[in-house]
Amino acid sequence: MLTYWHLALLLLYAVRTALAIGQQSCATFSPSPQTFSIVSNGKATPILLSADDWPGVQRAAFDFASDIQAVAGVKPSLRNVTANSTLNIPLAIVVGTLGKSSLVDQVVSHAKLDVSSIQGSWEAFIAREVKNPLPGVESAYVVIGADKRGSIFALYDHSEQFGQSPWNWWADVPANKHSEVFVLSSGCSHGSPVVKYRGIFLNDEQPALQNWAMEKFTNGTGAPLTGSPFNHFFYTKLFELILRLKGNYLWPAIWSSAFAVDDPESQVLADWYGIVMGTSHEEPMMRSTPIEWNLFGQGAWNYTTNRQNVTEFWTVGAERAKNFENIFTLGMRGLGDLPLSPTMDIPGLEAVIAGQRQILSSVFNTSDVTNISQMWCLYKEVQGYYEAGMQVPDDVTLLWTDDNWGNIRRFPIVSERNRTGGAGIYYHVDYVGDPRDYKWITSSQVAKIWEQMSLAVDRNATRIWILNVGDLKPYEMSTEFFLTLGWNSSIWNRNNIDSFVNAWAKREFQLSATDTQEITELIFNVTRFNDRRKPELLNSTTYSLVNYREAENALDLLENMSKASARLYSSISPEKKAAFFQLVQHPIQATYTLANMWISAGINNLRASQARLSANNYANQTEALFDQDYDLEVEYHQLLNGKWDHMMDQTHVMYYYWQQPQANTLPLITKVQARKQALPGPMRVALENSLGAWPGDNPNDCAQGYSCPTPVITFDRFAPFGNVFIDIGAGGPNSFTFTATSNATWLKLSPSKGSISPQNPETRVFASVDWNEVPDLGYAQISLAAMATNQPMETQDIIFIANHTSVPSNFTGFVEGDGGISIEAAHASRNTTIDGITWAVLPNHGRISSAVSPFPRGGNEQNFTAGSGPSLEYDFYSFNTIQGNGNVSVTSFVSPTLNANGDDRPVGFAVSIDSGGPQTNYFIPAAIPGNLPDAWDGLDGFAANNIVYVNNTFSVAPGAHTLKIWMVEPTVILQKVVIDTGGVRPSYLGPPESIRL
Repeated sequence: MLTYWHLALLLLYAVRTALAIGQQSCATFSPSPQTFSIVSNGKATPILLSADDWPGVQRAAFDFASDIQAVAGVKPSLRNVTANSTLNIPLAIVVGTLGKSSLVDQVVSHAKLDVSSIQGSWEAFIAREVKNPLPGVESAYVVIGADKRGSIFALYDHSEQFGQSPWNWWADVPANKHSEVFVLSSGCSHGSPVVKYRGIFLNDEQPALQNWAMEKFTNGTGAPLTGSPFNHFFYTKLFELILRLKGNYLWPAIWSSAFAVDDPESQVLADWYGIVMGTSHEEPMMRSTPIEWNLFGQGAWNYTTNRQNVTEFWTVGAERAKNFENIFTLGMRGLGDLPLSPTMDIPGLEAVIAGQRQILSSVFNTSDVTNISQMWCLYKEVQGYYEAGMQVPDDVTLLWTDDNWGNIRRFPIVSERNRTGGAGIYYHVDYVGDPRDYKWITSSQVAKIWEQMSLAVDRNATRIWILNVGDLKPYEMSTEFFLTLGWNSSIWNRNNIDSFVNAWAKREFQLSATDTQEITELIFNVTRFNDRRKPELLNSTTYSLVNYREAENALDLLENMSKASARLYSSISPEKKAAFFQLVQHPIQATYTLANMWISAGINNLRASQARLSANNYANQTEALFDQDYDLEVEYHQLLNGKWDHMMDQTHVMYYYWQQPQANTLPLITKVQARKQALPGPMRVALENSLGAWPGDNPNDCAQGYSCPTPVITFDRFAPFGNVFIDIGAGGPNSFTFTATSNATWLKLSPSKGSISPQNPETRVFASVDWNEVPDLGYAQISLAAMATNQPMETQDIIFIANHTSVPSNFTGFVEGDGGISIEAAHASRNTTIDGITWAVLPNHGRISSAVSPFPRGGNEQNFTAGSGPSLEYDFYSFNTIQGNGNVSVTSFVSPTLNANGDDRPVGFAVSIDSGGPQTNYFIPAAIPGNLPDAWDGLDGFAANNIVYVNNTFSVAPGAHTLKIWMVEPTVILQKVVIDTGGVRPSYLGPPESIRL
């Protein structure tokens, strides 16, 4: 039996022998008796088709021949032949669709091929060597699709394995060169995809995509009625990409665009290529709304009061689309992606859907419309209609949605899984709306996409998957993973998601194993950073500027990523630089620049409040980074002589409300008067974990803000950092020298002296403790003295308390340090299994490194009463309680998982300590049907923070204890636990993990 690990190894092996991701590999680059030659000795095997095959297959075959040329430098001949053609060739590649291509049908009959594995299947294919397949052909590699797209996918699958990336045009990934190309005689095959319709939605395409398309695909005027630049020249590029990614479905651009009106050839070519067209959740009956209604509609957009005109409008859409492959969107929302009305009108909306189905019956001239693909998207308030009892016919697909932030609102429950129309998911990696847009740069974790969409598979939501990709770039990898997962989710699991990213990096850049792994880690880190809080939501105090070294640690990580990416970029071959810049270098450098700018602005304001001259340095740095942000945009636009000009036009700095700012604006910064000394003197002193500054007055030094007592530093043995720092800074133009001394031999200060000047305006002094010398509770005094020319000596004393905590020698577990215990959820002391269900790690999921969730998740939705289910146990040792009152607070950091199993099964888990009773937490507040909980939105809401903080309080005496997390419901995702014993300070990510013995 293959384990998850074995599958991961097989996938990686497939990548080494060929270049496709997550597919059965049959390409190789050296001959053997078990291979068939595609290109060898400078000669390419000809490709044979039948003229009666689908046009889309013919076109894909042309791409296939061109791909072989790009890889091997020689292009195969491509021709249509018939059963009566005179052939005298030793080898051939025969391509065609079963039951459509007379050539393939002849081969099947002549060679008595067994095609039962794909006969009548959806988008399946087989490929293998066949001896004497046709008169005059000694041997052929026969590629057979069960239907049109089965043939197309087979060809693009082989192209990818040979060395042509799906992103060859859209991200300028060059083909990987091989002078010799072979396939295994046993060939490749693929059954029907897991998800029937797999597609993308172009949305919010202004300013980037529209501006780019206007420049590249029009003469600058756009479509006559709308001005849209999205014509068939644009769309055919997109159709090909979707097919290369094993997708088959598209919701076209909608804002200022009308797909079938802007260029009538687009709809024809979509079908010709093999793309199933649809329209978005707010555009019924294959008509772009509101654009087409504004152009052609009469009266109000109201089915009740203006039924005849609305019906005629929808009828045109159905008539226009009836000869093509489509999925009709049913229902009705208000114009501009708004609710239809302020009140819920279920009878009215049921009448809408009944009327729409009557239109389909009339247009398609049938009394049975169940074979016409239709879907009803349960977006926002529409889900409330459904949950309030609204019914739609069983054959209509229910398209469930996420919250626009990657958290699926609900999945089909057991009673909903046998509908003939099935269910699907509308998902986002880009969004415009409350609490704020996010559409500038990649910010979605592959691990999270897998986690949510694997639940969709478990719960049979596999009829339609559609991904809102905004402007498409820069979401290349997220888009591919989403479609790859829909193509064959069975091979991907929580243990091998890393292999997808690694294989993707290997395919695109063909670097060493070490460099490929480095790229993999860079991708994990940049998407993790941006998923913690979308770049558009960052501000100058998102990351704590004083506690836990949070801001500087975030910048250290990004700086290291920047250096690693720059090193790879400088060493990569010239032909791959453009692709590397788009897919790796720009996202990392842009993320680092933006975060550094915001944090620099925060430090500037903090330093200014502390009367520190270095505030000016950070003001200048913020301005420089603001300019650098634009420089990176320009660099992107100048790639390849401007191929991607405008693609990074999206504004992203200084939002004033949810909508994109009309211009990037410099974050608020200030300056101190550099020529005037601070009132207390030339030296400024700031302590780690404090906003205050000494000497002098500051509202953060004490409650009254003046005449404050001597500052105190408390430091204990198990603090996560082995030292604590004191900043010595300039308070104006006067240079000075300083000394730092202690009256205790066990307290070490480094450096113990230094010079401060306007050119070197601050120095950090670290205080560390020799715990072998300090008593149980050690007191010391630090004395700082500044000597400036022609000024009296300026001094500042600091009381230093060393808390020499200790634990029994036989204890193992996490130890309190710095006022609390912080534990990453994956680091449990014990993990119990009940009924085959256990807590399992989700690697690279969440805000730090990983998360845990009960597995297997399955569709049976098994749950437990608190204290009876699978549990995680964390051993810890505490020394204090909050204000000595005998209590500690436990905060669980939980992913914002919605009630995916229905309102009667709220997401929950339980927490206990030692043998005490578990406290059950149902942590998602109730909401009006169709709405999200109040706590969800807002700039500090669950979605913005991408976390939910769940608090419990326990009475616990200092000593050794065990914290237990109990499964109650199956979809809880736990990232971190923080036990506050009285000293946990504010921060975005929580304290760093405690020391573990």
